[in-house]
Amino acid sequence: MTAPVTESSATGEPARGAAPVNRRRALYAGVAAAAAVGGAGLAWWRLQPHAMEAGAEQVLWTQAFDTPEGTRLAMQAFAGKPLLLNFWATWCPPCVDELPMLNTFYRDNKEKGWQVVGLAIDQPSSVRKFLTRLPLDFPVGLAGLGGSELGRSLGNLTGGLPFTVVFSPEGRVLHRKMGQVTPQDLQTWVAMR
Repeated sequence: MTAPVTESSATGEPARGAAPVNRRRALYAGVAAAAAVGGAGLAWWRLQPHAMEAGAEQVLWTQAFDTPEGTRLAMQAFAGKPLLLNFWATWCPPCVDELPMLNTFYRDNKEKGWQVVGLAIDQPSSVRKFLTRLPLDFPVGLAGLGGSELGRSLGNLTGGLPFTVVFSPEGRVLHRKMGQVTPQDLQTWVAMR
């Protein structure tokens, strides 16, 4: 009767073929670790605002967008006070999740001079329908693909949503955030204004 092949023989030495299996496992583990580090690095890079294009702040103040109500929303009207500008879409769950918090922030801070503008990177009909279910107190502009380009010029190279930019009363970018805003972000931004 023959004994089953095991990792080691009676002499304690590895059986034939065991060393290549261990090397393969080590190689696979190394490749998996490198992929995990690379993926984490890519995710980190993707979630970081990048350098803004030269003149992006000035371009923002020249922009005007249609509103869901059919009027024009001129960004120049928001100059001179701190502004939280939020790029969002109806199909973006974290965007939808943060909108009530941004609405509360606006209501609580508008008397302190804070302004909030939402730029919807979406179809106008979708935004109108959405706003009937969740009305917002702050102005919303229908930015469409032009809003994506504006976001890229402000450092959102991947076009990810939500993307939030905080401007000083002088129109300079103070803060940028890729991803969902937290209550702590809002507290920090108000305190550092």
